[in-house]
Amino acid sequence: MAKIIISREGQVEQQVQLSKERMTIGRHRHNDIVLAHPSVSGAHAVITTILDDSFLEDLQSTNGTFVNGHRIGKHFLQHGDLIKIAKFQVAFVADGVRPQAAAAAAAAEPVLGSIEVLNGNNAGKRMTLTKPLTTLGRPGVQVVVINRGPDAYTIAHVEGERAPLVNGLALGQPALRLADGDVIDLSGTQMTFHLGPAGIAS
Repeated sequence: MAKIIISREGQVEQQVQLSKERMTIGRHRHNDIVLAHPSVSGAHAVITTILDDSFLEDLQSTNGTFVNGHRIGKHFLQHGDLIKIAKFQVAFVADGVRPQAAAAAAAAEPVLGSIEVLNGNNAGKRMTLTKPLTTLGRPGVQVVVINRGPDAYTIAHVEGERAPLVNGLALGQPALRLADGDVIDLSGTQMTFHLGPAGIAS
């Protein structure tokens, strides 16, 4: 399980395990991680963890959220990233690849999938899902992330009040494993998931 180490002026103040899918950071007491300083916004940022991947998102804070010296809106966290929130330095520590998972990944041929758009202006277009994480949707409206694992793809809802649909059913909070032929509905745009890259019959 990944964790963050929070320090101020060189002194470590907190070590927090990222034990929940969504953990909020801010000055107000209702946050999962409270940073008590006036320059921290009440709801400053959020860390979303899907399987073994964590994303940091700034919640339109007054003073911004920085990773490795760059102001970010949304950032895929990697081991060793240094986050700056006001007076606080936050180090992201990944839990590393589990030995069993590494052995399985080495033994198995990596799966490759793609999505095909079924309607709208982009109907017929197909995209191979080669990246570890692919974000789909409209920010602020409805966004999903497709995670490419060593032996499967999963989909998770990360933004928007309305849940996207997979095979006509609302996508819940836990990440869902995708199967060949699954139909994803994102705000009316329908896509089919294929096990097989673009341009190759699956």
